Amino acid sequence: MDATAQRRELRRQLAEQRRRLTPPQRIAAAQGLRRSLEQLPEYLTDARVAGYWACDGELPLNLIIPPLSTRGQQFLLPVIGPKHHLRFAPWQAGEDVQPNRYGIPEPAAPRELLEPFQLDLVLVPLLAFDRQGNRLGTGGGYYDRAFAFLNDQVRPTEPLLVGIAYAFQELPQIDEEPWDVPLDFIATDRELIDCHATGEDGEAHA
Repeated sequence: MDATAQRRELRRQLAEQRRRLTPPQRIAAAQGLRRSLEQLPEYLTDARVAGYWACDGELPLNLIIPPLSTRGQQFLLPVIGPKHHLRFAPWQAGEDVQPNRYGIPEPAAPRELLEPFQLDLVLVPLLAFDRQGNRLGTGGGYYDRAFAFLNDQVRPTEPLLVGIAYAFQELPQIDEEPWDVPLDFIATDRELIDCHATGEDGEAHA
């Protein structure tokens, strides 16, 4: 099996494992994710925080979005534009959404669309990760294209890229492709992982 086929099979297995989670398991994971993100100062202070609409078993963000508006921060959702261009629109609970070409809800009538470089913090969905910040996405390449400019900069910088995942989505190592944009942190239902840490355990140290 070649590398592309291996990645495809891995994506299928991990997506299936994610879909099998029960509602109580998802609720517990959402609570754990909130605790992990609260260890990240940028989550508590950054003005523009982009996330995603959880689909297909993704770890839900329902417990970490409301505190943002309470603190005066702005939450944004991705919007797929022409030529697969990814931009981000402000969104608040209760505002209308409509499915895009993949069936993923997007803001129905965006007030404005921000470019990736205008964001401060991005919560990135994924299927698998390793502690070096490598990520296996769904294969569309949207995030890698949108944030490719970060590969020309000294990291970490803005926007800060934080992968969101269940702990079971961790792999020992993911082979890096030339177009991949590595993550700065990974927030799971169990811990916050600093991908720039020098410690071998990869955990964030206070």
